[in-house]
Amino acid sequence: MFIRYSKWTDQSMTDEQRLQQLLSLFSYLLLKTSGDVKEALEWMKMIGEENDLFDEKFTFDDFVQKLKEIGYIDEAKDMLILTTKGVQRIRQDALNEIFNSLKKGPISGFHETPHSGEGIDRLSETRPYQFGDQPANIDLTSTVTNALIRDGVDDFTIREEDLQVYETEFMTSCATVILLDISHSMILYGEDRITPAKQVSLALAELIKTRFPKDKLYIVVFGDDAKLITLSELPFVSAGPYHTNTKAALQLARHLLRKEGNVNKQIFLVTDGKPSAIFEPDGRLYKNSFGLDPKIVNKTLDEAVACRREKITICTFMVARDPYLINFVEELTKSNRGRAYYSSLDKLGEFVFVDYIRNRRKKIKYNL
Repeated sequence: MFIRYSKWTDQSMTDEQRLQQLLSLFSYLLLKTSGDVKEALEWMKMIGEENDLFDEKFTFDDFVQKLKEIGYIDEAKDMLILTTKGVQRIRQDALNEIFNSLKKGPISGFHETPHSGEGIDRLSETRPYQFGDQPANIDLTSTVTNALIRDGVDDFTIREEDLQVYETEFMTSCATVILLDISHSMILYGEDRITPAKQVSLALAELIKTRFPKDKLYIVVFGDDAKLITLSELPFVSAGPYHTNTKAALQLARHLLRKEGNVNKQIFLVTDGKPSAIFEPDGRLYKNSFGLDPKIVNKTLDEAVACRREKITICTFMVARDPYLINFVEELTKSNRGRAYYSSLDKLGEFVFVDYIRNRRKKIKYNL
């Protein structure tokens, strides 16, 4: 996320616009601090002092009070906590951030759609009517034009051969599992990779809730092991001293998707590290952080093949360019016949959204 700070003046924006900008900044700081309201406010105060974001008309204390009044934060046992409404605001801000980036057109081929769930999406192209076409899809303008060309105004009649209908596209519902890497490498060497990954996950969840309510989304975090989490838990997730058990993550995702009857089943794997751990048959964790361990890699690729057999596509989003990682991803993609993107952190959201929307659409033939 790119944020530009500037001194506020009466001419800059309205009070409401100013408040919304401050709230969006606070949402991002909450992601950075894994939902720690106290730490986020400390950062907010420091940034505000350095960039003159607050003044006598609207002080930092006024901002904190406004957060309470709106219902984004609350007090519990002498500490400030993030509310459900606050979490929803984070999702909305994350979605807006990515959509604003997409509107600038950095990635071609993105087509936003206002339709949700299963159904028929009417396109602008038309064709002659065929038996079985829905009357609601008739293009009246083209139909009347055809009749006028044939008979003229004086003897105007509409025949079946005059009818033109809009082409349609079937919108399938999807079941998606986001696999979010929370291993130590996501914060290694001073580079924060976990915050953009969380931001994208929250934004995708908000997109599905508002635009595609019939779609199903699971969120799984993985390090030494894989764990299904709720949407409300996502802002509080942080990277830890874990290895990367990609096999366990894929296995859990496959089990979750197995019970879904949706046409499109897919896994979004967001990672920056090669697999470095698997569980032994006796439950012990086998780990090796040096290079690509054939034992770990082969077991992970076996899981990718199992996903392919169950018609589950793995789409891998890389946020690093380690040669070891690139080699592994190429093998993973080949085994699953999936897709892979090598993305910088600031473009991660755009790649995820374009891929999600593009691959949930399926053309159907009109000769029913």
